[in-house]
Amino acid sequence: MFVDFFIKRPIFATVCSLLIILAGAVSIPTLPIAQFPNLAPPQVTVSSNYNGASAQTVETAVTTPLEQAINGVEGMKYLTSSSGNDGSSSITVTFDINRNVDIAAVDVQNRVSTAQGRLPAEVNNTGISITKSGNSFVFAAGFYSEKNRYDSLFISNYVDVYLRDALKRVKGVGDVIIFGERKYSMRLWLDPVRMASRNLTASDVVNALREQNVQVAAGQVGQQPAKPGQAYQISVRAVGRLSEAKEFNEIIVKSGADGTLVKLKDVGTAELGAEDYSSNLEFNGHQAVGLGITQLSTANALEVNRDALAELQRLSKTFPPGLKYEVAFNTTTVVGESIQDVIQTLGIAILLVIFVIFIFLQDWRTTFIPAITIPVSLIGTFAFIKLLGFSINTLTLFGITLATGLVVDDAIVVIENVQRHISEGLADAHKAASVAMGEVAGAVIATSLVLIAVFVPVAFFPGTTGILFRQFALTIAFSVAISAFNALTLTPALSALLLGKEHRTGKFFTVVNKLINGVTNGYSSSLRQILRLRIAVLAIFICALAFTYWFYQRVPKGFIPEEDQGYFITQVLAPEG
Repeated sequence: MFVDFFIKRPIFATVCSLLIILAGAVSIPTLPIAQFPNLAPPQVTVSSNYNGASAQTVETAVTTPLEQAINGVEGMKYLTSSSGNDGSSSITVTFDINRNVDIAAVDVQNRVSTAQGRLPAEVNNTGISITKSGNSFVFAAGFYSEKNRYDSLFISNYVDVYLRDALKRVKGVGDVIIFGERKYSMRLWLDPVRMASRNLTASDVVNALREQNVQVAAGQVGQQPAKPGQAYQISVRAVGRLSEAKEFNEIIVKSGADGTLVKLKDVGTAELGAEDYSSNLEFNGHQAVGLGITQLSTANALEVNRDALAELQRLSKTFPPGLKYEVAFNTTTVVGESIQDVIQTLGIAILLVIFVIFIFLQDWRTTFIPAITIPVSLIGTFAFIKLLGFSINTLTLFGITLATGLVVDDAIVVIENVQRHISEGLADAHKAASVAMGEVAGAVIATSLVLIAVFVPVAFFPGTTGILFRQFALTIAFSVAISAFNALTLTPALSALLLGKEHRTGKFFTVVNKLINGVTNGYSSSLRQILRLRIAVLAIFICALAFTYWFYQRVPKGFIPEEDQGYFITQVLAPEG
């Protein structure tokens, strides 16, 4: 049989196992790390702005045409929209949970392009933003100045110019979002009384601004064809876009028949301020600006957090005097702690499994063989986790922890049978391994297939439940499959090399054997008594089943257990009246 090939070639069997370990070890650093699999359905947001329009105008002129164009896009579950009195329009399209968000964004972009001809020209000029929904924040930081030395407008501009782009270049960062942002903008304040006295409206000012605040190509002087003797050709640079408030104040809004001019400063004033004052952020009692970091879906959250904080620390050395920052919250803390706890549990489980094997097999050689199965099966599983696009999270690590006790079963069966043949007088360990594998190879394959058949159907659960438990189930299934391969290749090869040598058991194992024999004899006698009371045992079993069902109906249920992640929310209630 094919197992004899590996028994006669132990080096080849060892190399196969080493290749499995190498594939898993190489995959581990490239896997993303998260607390749970990504359960949120993909979303695409379509944002636009119609400056100066009311919410009703935005709804009828912008939001509704876009909704009509987007509705029915492939894979869409539903869409929600909002129109604001600030002229903003936002449409969020939610797709099926298995839909590729990149392809969904392209489909939405194509739908939006068909509706742009029906939108107001100002909306098209300012642009329509189509973005994929961001992942959860890795961390957020607040920027403030001591003794309010800088206002939020200055801090926002500094964060936007010097920090945002640098943080976006950090590997794994998806986006950098500024909260309470204050973009520099030239604001024109108009006096309605002065406007009315000169028969002007806000539209007249907007039209004048469009005509006189433009960047134009002024052409060239001396360009061919030119008069003979023209020696020079000079490009002309004309004053285009205005940059200072006093230049905006000189904009001519209206000219009279008698040559009189009405300038902007006659009906209002211009000042350099913020584009939007609708939001205000305070942090630790200071006027502040917030900065949030999101990660790519394939990124390692812990590495993104580490690298982004290191980059922020490096940039802070060049901050203006008095500008400070502080991390407001960090979501990777709970992720790191959860992963660390699971890894500790995994290490303890491996030690306990090896200890139990040693107690029962009572020889270091026979203990070493199944112990080798643990790293081969567990580390090799990460290669399949990589191939399937999973992440290192609580569920995959939980699956690997649970598989620790399963992957040694096949190897123990093989070792026990080989040892039995040696004890019965078959002195040649290679011959004993060959005969033993002829007896148990089918059983090893069958038991592994039964275990895999238990977990694989869970991977086909639909919706969010399937996503949550698929990684857990397939992690165990692949680890069991690797352990079966290992039990048919490396384990018999090592058994032929290491078993068959005499070993002595000390007093400790003598006591252990007596204890095991006592428990075995007690179980046998109790089993004989139970078999005499079959009807009573069946009745007890049915009552226990009924009680379990009754108890199940009354136990609180939830999707995942609630967990304290170290964050708290305070609510401030206004006094009554």
